[in-house]
Amino acid sequence: MKKIIYALLAFCCVSGLAYAQAPKGDVLIKNGTVLTITDGVKENTDVLVRGGKITQIGQNISAPSGVKVIDANGMYVMPGIIDAHSHIAIDAVNEASSPVTAEVYTGDAINPFDISIYRALAGGVTSSHAMHGSANAIGGQNQTLKHRYGLMDPEMLKFEGARRTIKFALGENPTRVHGRGNGIQPRSRMGVETVIRNAFSEAQEYKKAWDAYNQAKARGNNRVMAPEYDRRMETLVDILNGDVMVHCHSYRADEILMLMEVFKDFGIKELVFQHTNEGFKVAPELKDFGAMASVFADWWAYKFEVYYSTAYNAAILTRNGVVTSINSDSGDYIRHLYHQAGKTQRYGGLTDEEALALITINPALQLGIANRVGSIEVGKDADIAIFSAHPLSIYAVPQYTLVDGIVYFDINTDDDDQRLVINPGETVEPLHVHEIDMHNCMLGTEEFMVFGMGTFGFKK
Repeated sequence: MKKIIYALLAFCCVSGLAYAQAPKGDVLIKNGTVLTITDGVKENTDVLVRGGKITQIGQNISAPSGVKVIDANGMYVMPGIIDAHSHIAIDAVNEASSPVTAEVYTGDAINPFDISIYRALAGGVTSSHAMHGSANAIGGQNQTLKHRYGLMDPEMLKFEGARRTIKFALGENPTRVHGRGNGIQPRSRMGVETVIRNAFSEAQEYKKAWDAYNQAKARGNNRVMAPEYDRRMETLVDILNGDVMVHCHSYRADEILMLMEVFKDFGIKELVFQHTNEGFKVAPELKDFGAMASVFADWWAYKFEVYYSTAYNAAILTRNGVVTSINSDSGDYIRHLYHQAGKTQRYGGLTDEEALALITINPALQLGIANRVGSIEVGKDADIAIFSAHPLSIYAVPQYTLVDGIVYFDINTDDDDQRLVINPGETVEPLHVHEIDMHNCMLGTEEFMVFGMGTFGFKK
């Protein structure tokens, strides 16, 4: 009932012209061990939240009148976990009709009823990056989400002010879907590079045409005809102008180097590689370019092009100065990102701060939201996770997850079944997880269904 009330309040506007605002909360978290990420560990410390923002961090803070108090004595308070590669809250994530589909946008198809959002909250995850799939050399635009589960307006789940991002893909996925599947370029890894170069070259010509038109109009020439508007080209021009950050599905080191060379040729400076299984081979080159990497903790060998991998990947990249995150690409693993981060201490010996940065401030940097989330700091959004033990311990269990100062997960008081629409005649919805969950990037493609069902026996 409480969350339904919040949902209704979110639709209220100050005036007829104002947009609905997501609800913000007030809370005082008392006596916790605060893992700030950017300013060390603070024992027996309070965190005061007003209007959805962290306003004070210290000891012996008194609760203002009417402010909810959470006693975190013996617990660990950390920034909400951020997943830089996810497909929850969206379905059929591929527009596999062309090798270039920069015109499509996952933000137009957000499903606020997806129970995976709540399950992510139960793992301390407050934000995720709803990514387009990897069937296209240049795929669609992505949407960064805040996990405000219970708000039924999809717009309320969108992270206000997050950077625009887009999905690219290298390697087997685009060559299989288009070359071997449809008989069109790209069929080879060289073809993937050519598709990307050709698309950027077309965008440059498109930009020149519009620049010439606008200059003519500015000189008073009202008889000049405007070029044809093309949303695909508009998005590609925005990439060239630095207004859209590219997140690229990648595995092999040779292709990682290739794409950085392409971006140098076109003057594109921001780039995040996703998966990046062979990133450890080219870590210095990634650092020199300024590229970032979002990786798996230890997934490998689920297809041939990811056979050459290592669980030391995240640690090697981190030690070479590459801003690195660990992601899930899974509706299941998203609940266990704190466990995934902990693996980097076994494989690479990262410190607590370095390991936790992989799921907090680093993915925030990769999504352009580090000014708002990713650390416990005064002025930042109160997206917070509270654990029963240190989050890198195998014994840690999330107790509370807050977004904008509102408790969206409480292990002690939440109902067992948190679906928004429940049929009392049905059993509780089972958790369906693909046997090979790392193929989520290919959901929605015919090739995925044939390959998956034929080889691994997936069920529809």
